[in-house]
Amino acid sequence: MTSFILKIIAVITMITDHSGYLIFNGFSFFNYIGRIAFPIFAFQISEGYSHTKNLKKYFLRLLIFAIISQIPYTLFESSIGKDFSFNVIFTLLFGLFSIFIYNKQKNKYLGLILVTLIALLSEIINLCYGAFGIIIIFIFHIFKNKKILMALSYVIICIIKYLPDLINYNFYYKLIILCIFTMLPILFILLYNGKKGKDFKYFLYLFYPMHLFLLYLVNIFT
Repeated sequence: MTSFILKIIAVITMITDHSGYLIFNGFSFFNYIGRIAFPIFAFQISEGYSHTKNLKKYFLRLLIFAIISQIPYTLFESSIGKDFSFNVIFTLLFGLFSIFIYNKQKNKYLGLILVTLIALLSEIINLCYGAFGIIIIFIFHIFKNKKILMALSYVIICIIKYLPDLINYNFYYKLIILCIFTMLPILFILLYNGKKGKDFKYFLYLFYPMHLFLLYLVNIFT
């Protein structure tokens, strides 16, 4: 499975997720499917770090599109009754920065502390996916050549993420399904063959704010 195919899966499941709020006026099965999208985008960031020819341009590109996307994202989120947060491209940017900071440290224990602080900061400023987003981007990078450890680490992080709510709500079946769907994208990632495939990176950057704005318009005019 090429990077292109992974991105197609992520885009389709992301649209499904966002559209679900409009079609069903709240959480639905579509949003279970939507849990597949972000981990694939997170994995692409770890791959992007390893293969980019110009890291500064990569950072700048993410920053520019994160800023561009914030208004459409805020409009869409507010239209479906969600509180303010920073959009997912900011999360990807912080995740990329955590990889960069870790690799710059000779003392890897210090590197882990700094990554932890970045994850905590993401919670404080309310980044989309918060610490979970930063951590999985980081583990995808750390275990990029050890797929079994990557998969196990990812599953453990997913369990840790959902365990408090599962306990609090007596292992409510919808939460169990949500956790399973959040784990599901690791199967697609394990099928990745290391090949790029077709290149449409700027389409993705543009598509994200455009589809959010279109969904916002659909929501307020229907």
